[in-house]
Amino acid sequence: MTPPPATTEPRLIDRAIVKTMPIMPRRLVQRLSAPYIAGDTLDGAIGVVTSLAARGMGSTLDVLGEAITSREEAEATRDAYLEAIAELGQLDAPTPLVRNVSVKLTALGLGIDDTLVHENVDAIAAAMQQIGGFVRVDMEDTPYTDATLELYRSLRDAGRDNLGIVIQAYLKRSRADVEALASEGARVRVVKGIYVEPLELAWRDMATINRSYLDLCRILAEAGCHAAYATHDDKLISGCLDLVERMDLSRDLYEFQMLLGVREERRDDLVDQGHPMRVYVPFGAQWYEYSVRRLRENPRVAGQVAQATLLGWKRRLTPGGSKHA
Repeated sequence: MTPPPATTEPRLIDRAIVKTMPIMPRRLVQRLSAPYIAGDTLDGAIGVVTSLAARGMGSTLDVLGEAITSREEAEATRDAYLEAIAELGQLDAPTPLVRNVSVKLTALGLGIDDTLVHENVDAIAAAMQQIGGFVRVDMEDTPYTDATLELYRSLRDAGRDNLGIVIQAYLKRSRADVEALASEGARVRVVKGIYVEPLELAWRDMATINRSYLDLCRILAEAGCHAAYATHDDKLISGCLDLVERMDLSRDLYEFQMLLGVREERRDDLVDQGHPMRVYVPFGAQWYEYSVRRLRENPRVAGQVAQATLLGWKRRLTPGGSKHA
């Protein structure tokens, strides 16, 4: 199911459904979140990656799991990535489309052991280098911003030139960060930002955040850096399209990015117009934690799918089934 545009205000009932999620049966949460997740196994995720590639879309594979609490969990996440990379390397599809992963540093040991997270990300980047692939280092909340940038730069300086980074437009520091990254020739994914941050660190006004977003994209374009426009917001999509046209950007200098299962019609329209598109493909055993977070971010989706679920139950329980709408 494709959620409505991000500018659509969720109804009170949708918010109420989201608040009840902690007591919902896991199977119901799984049904509500199914459009967003490629399943809990690698085979399912590879199937989604292959399907997207057949339609001319790239993917970035993500092993679900963040804010882990032990070395063992961090190493298990690393191993899951290495297994996934081995599978990606065997796919008969264009390398730029399928050999791409995203990593969250807190899932790989950030906050537990600086050496551990460095070694884990280096192992993933090395494995991706061997198959000509790319690793996007995700950005999390502000306690980790400096550490994330430092690790990214450290590995780049050590020869891992297949790394990219993420910058959040709602942070007041982001213009300075992007200017520095642009001078380094970085590949940057630009997002609005979803974490709850103090007012002194982040803007809350959406018009201000949107201006920041497009300003960051402009800085990257003017520097000749590759930018990933990660957004489902029609205003930002239009602004990015205007930037592409105004600066006559070549297709190898930008791509649009969207979450799996979100605004698929708009996504397909962009692809039909010839714009590069990459889809975020999360999978893994921590699907439940991810599902709760994603549905909280999109309350209308939870409400709509819950209604569809209840309607399906009603049809199964009503004699004549499909005759009763």
